[in-house]
Amino acid sequence: MILAFAAFAFGVAVLASNASAQEAVLIMDKLVKKAKRHSTVAILVLLGSALSLFGQAATDKGQDIAAHLQKAQEFLHQNRPDLAIPEFQAVVALDPDNVETQGNLGVLLFFQAKPADAIPHLRFALERQPSLVKIQGLLGIAELRTQDFASARKDLEAAFPQIQEQKFKSQVGLELVGLYTRDGDLDESARVVLQLRKSDQDNAEVLYAAYRTYTDLAGESMLALALSRPDSAQMQQMIAHEETKQGNTNGAIAHFRKAIALNPHLPGVHFELAEVLGSASNPKSKQEAESEYRKAVVENPLDEKAELRLGEIESHRGNVQRAFEHYSRAVVLQPTDADAKLGLAKTLIEMNESGKALPLLEETLTLEPTNPVAHYRLAILYRKNGRVEEANREVDLYKKYKEAKEKLRSLYQELMIQPQEINAEAADEK
Repeated sequence: MILAFAAFAFGVAVLASNASAQEAVLIMDKLVKKAKRHSTVAILVLLGSALSLFGQAATDKGQDIAAHLQKAQEFLHQNRPDLAIPEFQAVVALDPDNVETQGNLGVLLFFQAKPADAIPHLRFALERQPSLVKIQGLLGIAELRTQDFASARKDLEAAFPQIQEQKFKSQVGLELVGLYTRDGDLDESARVVLQLRKSDQDNAEVLYAAYRTYTDLAGESMLALALSRPDSAQMQQMIAHEETKQGNTNGAIAHFRKAIALNPHLPGVHFELAEVLGSASNPKSKQEAESEYRKAVVENPLDEKAELRLGEIESHRGNVQRAFEHYSRAVVLQPTDADAKLGLAKTLIEMNESGKALPLLEETLTLEPTNPVAHYRLAILYRKNGRVEEANREVDLYKKYKEAKEKLRSLYQELMIQPQEINAEAADEK
């Protein structure tokens, strides 16, 4: 009977106090020695004392945990995570199955630049609660910092689609893009970049990552084309694009001509040659540009951009009716082209059709709110219609976006680029 009660006491010791087995054995030994000297009633009394002792131990442990957590919170409010970390570590030592504390400790260690120390705690929390997608994202970044690239890719890929908070989603996405780029997986990198651009389109880091990814993809495609089809018309077309980017207009024209000689029906090539010719200052080149735009329309009657350019050419000549026809076709082909709607609106104003032009200008600004010319033209129409307050608002917006365009003009000049839309706007405002 004594041994049975002792065994029972051992079980109670482990369950009631969460004591270690070694501690429970020592307690049981003391109980057995006492039980040998007492009756059954005495044994029960001793056992009751043991239960009371273990209950008190559990209470003390809970109080210790609460005290450490309180101190941790106080340190965090004081912006002292370095002091909060030891308090969370003490809680983990007392209660290693506490998911919340494990997760908090992992987060603090990560942001104290200790990713290797953070990983076990973050992983523990995630294994116990797989729905913690932010923890999984942070775990992936920590694994990346410790060069565990396989684990990092797995966790970042799993977390990225599920994260809702935009700032952290962008961070996880950018880390994933960097990892894909490192692995040479540019298609996957482009896929993530596309998602980031849709959800965080004004983020400079996202835009730069997109630029780098698309540039790398272009370089990879260029090399593949050069190796597989070096004598193709597409190869000449690609070289012409590279010459254009470098500001070498004559070189670009020469290679576009070579591409046309190899394949006169190459998609887009006539329009692209016309764009380069139109940017030249030589009147003969500008005249040839018009011919290439017309060839582009013949090759592809749905070439809305070529129709738009022909509308601009006729407008500059003062051929209002022809400009109206080209702009109208462009708007029909592509109703969401702000430039086409603006061109048509300007032409309608010249045709004394201001009533039809006004809604077109408003639609233009819905499509492109930063267009200074549209604000300028709309201000004039509002003032003519006696809508003074709205006219003044449009004038303020015109000045705001005009200044922004001037800054862009300087940047483009540094890049040796002269976008036609900027030049056209400057001429139009005069």
